[in-house]
Amino acid sequence: MTAGKFDLADIERRMKGAVSVLKKEFAGLRTGRANASLLDPLTVEAYGSRMPINQVATVSVPEPRMIVVQVWDKSQVAAVEKAIRESDLGLNPVVDGQMLRLPIPELNEERRQELVKVAHKYAEQSRIAVRNVRRDGMETLKRLEKSHEIGEDEQHGQAAKVQELTDKYIKEIDEALAHKEAEIMQV
Repeated sequence: MTAGKFDLADIERRMKGAVSVLKKEFAGLRTGRANASLLDPLTVEAYGSRMPINQVATVSVPEPRMIVVQVWDKSQVAAVEKAIRESDLGLNPVVDGQMLRLPIPELNEERRQELVKVAHKYAEQSRIAVRNVRRDGMETLKRLEKSHEIGEDEQHGQAAKVQELTDKYIKEIDEALAHKEAEIMQV
């Protein structure tokens, strides 16, 4: 095998990346308890560009059903409030000077079902990302075999390893989804 052309470790790194993105997205899904990472995926229109909320404010959780966002610059309060209201988190910020209080409402059955659908959507995006990495690896192997840089046996052996990695990370995605779904649905 030619060095640099086919790298199994790189394929695994890219698949692992898809799973870690999924876990970050799951952390942002509300489960009825306040969690500062809930706001991590949100960006705010500030200073002429989009910035993560944690770059314009301090996010804290003073009690189990409340998130407090302390905006550093008074001129950014409206932008932060707008970003939170327009997100699909279902939160209703209460503005108090440069502080926004976000009461976390009890999840009703309908909202839980919506969150489960969002979790399934995130999981499917991750599965697609893993499959795309698999496809790239398989195409590289076929190209190397066609150009006689590797033999047919090596191509089949490496393809089997790529498939093993794919199965491993798809399984990890499914397990993370099952865990998140259980977390959302618990009353």
